[in-house]
Amino acid sequence: MGWRSLAAVALLILLAAFAAANWGAFTAPTSLTLGFTSVQAPLGLLMLGLCAAVALLLGGLALWLHTRSLIELRRQVKAQQALRELAEKAETSRLVQLQSALDAGLQRLGAQIDASREQLTNRIDQLQHEQSRHVAETANGLAAALAEFDQRISGQTPRLPGGEPR
Repeated sequence: MGWRSLAAVALLILLAAFAAANWGAFTAPTSLTLGFTSVQAPLGLLMLGLCAAVALLLGGLALWLHTRSLIELRRQVKAQQALRELAEKAETSRLVQLQSALDAGLQRLGAQIDASREQLTNRIDQLQHEQSRHVAETANGLAAALAEFDQRISGQTPRLPGGEPR
């Protein structure tokens, strides 16, 4: 309970205690003028009834306002929930698009890497073949130079690989 509600309850309790303490004065008949006629009625009871009617009217008004604000709050919560769900769906859609874009990019990069690897492998094979051919040519040239050098040193006639002289 809020402090306003506690204050209203305390005020009603004080009013009831005052009415109970002065009940005789509240119920004493008095001559009341209603503008065009006069009536004999207890003024205290009449005022107490009017006070109770105003209190009920104000309580009803407060209840109506509170109910209206709760209905409005519920409507806003539903709208906010719908917007939240829409935002989550949009975010999910964006994530799916991002995932598919990343997958496509990764596949493209994988294809480029495979193509580069194939080119590199072919180039390495070509260079190895050229190197082995070059090494073989160099070895043959070196062998021929050594054979010629050996022939000059020993003063012999050159021989063929089978051992026959040229």
